[in-house]
Amino acid sequence: MMKRRTVILGSAATIGALAGPRRAGAQAAPLKIGIVTSYSGGDNVALGKQFDAAVATWIKQHGDSAGGRKIELVKRDDGGIAPDVVRRLTQELIVQEKVELLFGAIYTPNAIAMAAVSTQAKIPYFVANAATSNIVAKNPYSVRMGITTPQLTIPYAKWAYAHGIRNAFAMYQDYGPGIDAGNAFEKTFEAAGGKIVGETRIPLTNVDFAAYLQRIRDIKPQAAYIFVNATGGGTQLLKALHETGIDKQVKILASGDIVDEPLLVAEAAGNFAEGLTSIFLYSAWHPSRVNQDFVRAFKPNYTGGGNGLPDFIGVQVYDGMNAIYHVVDAQKGQIDPDKTMELLRDYRFESPRGPITMTANTRGILQPVYIRRTEMKNGQLQNTEIETLPPQHDPSEEGGTI
Repeated sequence: MMKRRTVILGSAATIGALAGPRRAGAQAAPLKIGIVTSYSGGDNVALGKQFDAAVATWIKQHGDSAGGRKIELVKRDDGGIAPDVVRRLTQELIVQEKVELLFGAIYTPNAIAMAAVSTQAKIPYFVANAATSNIVAKNPYSVRMGITTPQLTIPYAKWAYAHGIRNAFAMYQDYGPGIDAGNAFEKTFEAAGGKIVGETRIPLTNVDFAAYLQRIRDIKPQAAYIFVNATGGGTQLLKALHETGIDKQVKILASGDIVDEPLLVAEAAGNFAEGLTSIFLYSAWHPSRVNQDFVRAFKPNYTGGGNGLPDFIGVQVYDGMNAIYHVVDAQKGQIDPDKTMELLRDYRFESPRGPITMTANTRGILQPVYIRRTEMKNGQLQNTEIETLPPQHDPSEEGGTI
């Protein structure tokens, strides 16, 4: 993590006074984008490499200038879940570096911290990930480039019931996105006519799943909905499901996080994921020309090893750059915070993950979501889309305004 002396301002008014709108001068000064994301600390290294590769891919395809100004990226490493660090680094970027836009945060606590500073300073903030509901609801200059877990689990629960599942067990991580996911699945599944026969919450740092899986073995549900995030021990969970034989006895309804593309090429994953059903917002094998071009361009920019494929972080960051260039070009490089948010109302574009609409009422996005099956093809595991589900709002966010 970068070590720098930083003045931390506790007054929103002071931040706002120092960080008010700056307009392009006669010499068209570079437009600084402040990035705070995870580059160090275990699995965070791969996340940071996805982030940087996606940004590099966009810039190589679309140039390093927008609205007549050269784009300058000013990066900071949060080192993982560290909201206090993120708050300090974001303030530093605004006050000392004079950034005009903010971009970043993989984890929910970090995104909440960045959004709060964005609101104080009236600096537009593009949330790279963080799937907890209502992060942007009270932060009028924030917009999310990912989707919330209810946007995945609500249609998944409906799909499960429609495909003959009548009782299910829910297992999910005990933090914001996991709780959102578990609650949304349970409520939707029961509203459809199904029955939740048990649930268990897993501590976020846990990677030993034996005791939690034993409950599934004891109850013998028809299906088990499982949410474990991409850095929460997905490989260990896949192995445990396989070794206990639960994946042969119970229909596993997984969040796509545990079969994220980097996990599929991890040596430890073996073939444990083969045949697994999941739902997610993106697969590197999405069969569109836009995605094929994106994957081809992404690979040379990714330095994290493996097969070099983009994952959900990569595509969300790439789409974030799309939205950033859109507002900068439209304003000819002169960034006004309120105009920026207005320009994102109903902005539509074709993403590598499918058609995207920036929603006016939630400051989030609408996109199709996909039921996938993990299959071995051409000697490698891949997430093959078997069904496309329509875009889904997060009901808890529908009252917001952009």
